[in-house]
Amino acid sequence: MVTVLNFLPAEAQNIPDEYNVVWNSLSKNSGESMPCGGGDIGLNVWVENNELLFYIAKSGMFDENNALLKAGRVRIKLSPNPFEGQSFRQELKLKEGYVNIKAAKGKINSSINIWVDVFHPAIHVEVENNVPLSTEVVYENWRYRDHPLVGRANNANSYKWTPHGNVKTFKDEIAFESNSVLFYHRDSSFSVFDITVEEQGMDSVKDQLFNPLKDLIFGGRIEGKNLVPAGRTNGVYLNTDYEGWRLISKKASRSQRVEIFLHTESAASTEQWENGLRADMKKARDDKEALTKTRNWWKQFWDRSYIIIGNKRQADTSIAWQVGRNYQLFRSMLGCNAFGEYPTKFNGGLFTYDPALVDTSFSFTPDFRNWGGGVHTAQNQRLVHFPMIKGGDFDFLKPQFDFYLRILKNAELRSKVYWNHDGACFTEQMENFGLPNMAEYGSKRPAVLDKGVEYNAWLEYLWDTVLEFCYMMLEEERYTQKDVSQYVPFIESCLRFFDEHYQYLAKQRGIKLLDGNGHLVLYPGSGAETYKMAYNSSSTVAALQTVTKRLLELPVSYLSAEDRKYFEGFLTRIPPISFAEFGGHKTIAPAQSWERINNMEATQLYPVYPWGIYGVGKPDLQLAVNTWKYDTNAVKFRSFVGWKQDNIFAARLGLTSEAANLTSLKLRNSGRRFPAFWGPGFDWTPDHNWGGSGMIGLQEMLMQVDDRKIYLLPAWPKEWDVHFKLHAPYQTTVEAFVKDGKIEKLTVVPESRKADIVTMFQP
Repeated sequence: MVTVLNFLPAEAQNIPDEYNVVWNSLSKNSGESMPCGGGDIGLNVWVENNELLFYIAKSGMFDENNALLKAGRVRIKLSPNPFEGQSFRQELKLKEGYVNIKAAKGKINSSINIWVDVFHPAIHVEVENNVPLSTEVVYENWRYRDHPLVGRANNANSYKWTPHGNVKTFKDEIAFESNSVLFYHRDSSFSVFDITVEEQGMDSVKDQLFNPLKDLIFGGRIEGKNLVPAGRTNGVYLNTDYEGWRLISKKASRSQRVEIFLHTESAASTEQWENGLRADMKKARDDKEALTKTRNWWKQFWDRSYIIIGNKRQADTSIAWQVGRNYQLFRSMLGCNAFGEYPTKFNGGLFTYDPALVDTSFSFTPDFRNWGGGVHTAQNQRLVHFPMIKGGDFDFLKPQFDFYLRILKNAELRSKVYWNHDGACFTEQMENFGLPNMAEYGSKRPAVLDKGVEYNAWLEYLWDTVLEFCYMMLEEERYTQKDVSQYVPFIESCLRFFDEHYQYLAKQRGIKLLDGNGHLVLYPGSGAETYKMAYNSSSTVAALQTVTKRLLELPVSYLSAEDRKYFEGFLTRIPPISFAEFGGHKTIAPAQSWERINNMEATQLYPVYPWGIYGVGKPDLQLAVNTWKYDTNAVKFRSFVGWKQDNIFAARLGLTSEAANLTSLKLRNSGRRFPAFWGPGFDWTPDHNWGGSGMIGLQEMLMQVDDRKIYLLPAWPKEWDVHFKLHAPYQTTVEAFVKDGKIEKLTVVPESRKADIVTMFQP
């Protein structure tokens, strides 16, 4: 799927205007919405039936069921109505991070800008008309009453298929207050946290556990000058009933401003939360340069890094142009949670919409997303966050890193309570308070089963996914040279768990703690969710080797002499990677042995990515290529859908045509109105680990790094002209113009790093 593109100009913009998404007709429903946001707020914006609507989402709005709720929906009507005319244009302005909508009917012209303040939790709607128009603003909420949750509706929260009693989403508090609408949700004192702690036998340390749901209140206020309350309304949108709180303009006007302020806080009382909301509102209003600062932030964001394939808008059949544009679109969606308290979720981020438009059998409220709201699935989350490294978006990594730091003690307490040893035990399908999700943990567990193990065919003994985030923390130090000392105790604890736990398990079986070669016996283990009851899983071995070596490579000040000696010893106890053979070709084995295959992940290639033990410019490249070509399961599992990372493997192995084809399939237009709303894949729409894995693959096709070495174009088709800027270790950026398979211009900062550049084109 290689496409020849036109020439690239000598000087190109880092974000061409052609990358803006433009619609010249109204949308049919919320599934044809456009993402917009900033800071930690995301909006789905669309115009339907001649009315402007948008959903509001904000990081950290978890209810007592640990669902990630919307803040509500806003509907804006103008009268006389310019949307009833023949002229309409809705445009996502990428460079400045806002949506502009223009409409005209006869002599009436209106222009609406919708933007989110990057530095304050505030949403702005700015309406400009050429003649005075009346405005109606309706705050719509489907949680005006308690909403029972039955069947698959609980897939949106932590109960999933194990509801306890009559689960319901409890109603919000909503009221007119002066000339505004105040709305908030206050979590009840008893939550899914309490049930989880009891079922998992952690009551003895409950008072020591971090509980993010305790006293949590979230919501906001909507208002605007010239707006006054006008009563309530009701209706049904798709399959969900709602009530609306109407604000109307006192008089027709050429200009109308609508402001929505959001606030989330663990507060002992609603009065405390309202005081926090008012403080946020004052800060936002007092910042007279908020719009300028927000626009400048987006401009700076786009200058950090970019990948532009071709220079002009190509025909829809030009997949390569779509790949470059959609890479940027998805990165802009990630940019909307730059400063969130919680990381961007793999299953829709801030941009989910009515679920029946994803799957007609899911006739639930707009709060729905499959695979939970507060549940953290590290295998998926990693693919959302790895592209932020070469993209230079290290501030976007902070919410994910902070997430882990908050729950470190909870993970360490698991090890103490269950096994009385040290180290942090992080499972897969884990809550935002660090314990396994109750449904995935298993509600019908045999009494003799180890309480620390998930009773789950996919997840049992899957401990190693946290190590990819340890690696990201270490990569931040290598790329930026910033002080990462706050992360070192976390990394140490994650590694120590494997050393102590597998010696603990060996002691249960016999007198020897190590095998005959002095290595840990990593059994039972797991190769992701696929190779189960594994003995020395290669994905785990590669992870432990790489993270431990990188920890020891940190400047001497990061580790005490005692800790350094310990981890040097631990490195010698990590077993080697296992190998196999197919048709006379030596390959990387998924593990030394395993009992069954449960999913479709090619973990035998994890030593290629993310762990970088094999690949372009490294020893034994052919061994890894053999694994790609001849391992029957690796071939059988190959796909571009969802979290599949075969495009990344191909790029890391220098397999140009395979990498280009799979990455093109990943990043081509989604088939939905917004080109980067992929999915649902294996998860949900928008599928953020689909987009993230596409981004990683494209980056790796352009540039790979091995400590100080920088390999350019290791898997890049010569037919694809490109202008890119990416980040490399040691505070380095690489910018290049590539035309007809040749680098026409190369800028490396600092220039001294040019000596570390190795340029290659693979056949």
